[in-house]
Amino acid sequence: MQVYISGSLAYDRIMDFPGKFSDHILPDKIHILNVSFIVNGLSERFGGTAGNIAYNLGLLGEVPMIVAAAGKDFDRYDVWLEENGLPRSGIRIIPEEFTAGAYITTDLSDNQITGFNPGAMKHPSRYAFDGANQGNALAIVSPGCLEDMNVYSREFKTRAIPYIFDPGQSIPALSADEIIAMITGARMLISNDYELEMIRKTTGLDQKSILDKTPALVTTLGEKGSLVCTPEKETLLPAVQARRVVDPTGAGDAYRAGLIKGMVMGKSLVDAARMGAVCASFAVAHQGTQSHRFTVEEFRERYRSAFGAECF
Repeated sequence: MQVYISGSLAYDRIMDFPGKFSDHILPDKIHILNVSFIVNGLSERFGGTAGNIAYNLGLLGEVPMIVAAAGKDFDRYDVWLEENGLPRSGIRIIPEEFTAGAYITTDLSDNQITGFNPGAMKHPSRYAFDGANQGNALAIVSPGCLEDMNVYSREFKTRAIPYIFDPGQSIPALSADEIIAMITGARMLISNDYELEMIRKTTGLDQKSILDKTPALVTTLGEKGSLVCTPEKETLLPAVQARRVVDPTGAGDAYRAGLIKGMVMGKSLVDAARMGAVCASFAVAHQGTQSHRFTVEEFRERYRSAFGAECF
């Protein structure tokens, strides 16, 4: 089965400030703020929702198609994807733009100041889903180019391709009508609990109304696990214990990859969500979003240990 991942590709550029921001900001001068923070250094990591989900699916033996736009500095990321066996033919290069980039500075109190340049992400990827149709494809519409999110959700419905709607960080930029249109007819809506509340406030939809438009609602709850809701029942699943917890960044994308793998295999929604929880447990044990690795056997063993059953 072909898996299409629409979303963002980005460089995450991480900086550590060896102090506290609050010591350098004068509250009575906030209206003329002009500060400079000398950082310890900069590390660059590969990120973006599409890249993160695809990376984890690759570890699970899938070869997903990334559908996104990148910029003139994409060469290093391109090599990384090739090294991990991920196709790049669905990526449109915008030569006049830089690849989307997040510039994140963290102080000693774990406060963060982030600047985000959408760059190439502002442009649609314009992928043609030739030959894709119901029965041999599954898709996820993740945060990224707003035009892609709108166009591809309609395209998937036209082609009867089941898709997961994952609005995430794009929620504030989408109108109520756009969010409702993308939920309607999706295979499921997935978000964390904070994002779900934002969706409810923006659209006015309660849980029942959401489940009138899509047959499933999956909500990740961080260390508390995840909640799988259908019109028939709700199932609270625990988080899978990680060997260590270093960085929760990217855990949500890893969860989505495990969930998609389960769906590709024809698992029940609850079992697929359990696979998502296992995948997330590997991600949180490492700094960054694409720095962890596991073998299929290691994944199977952790699933077996957590749930007392075989996943595949």
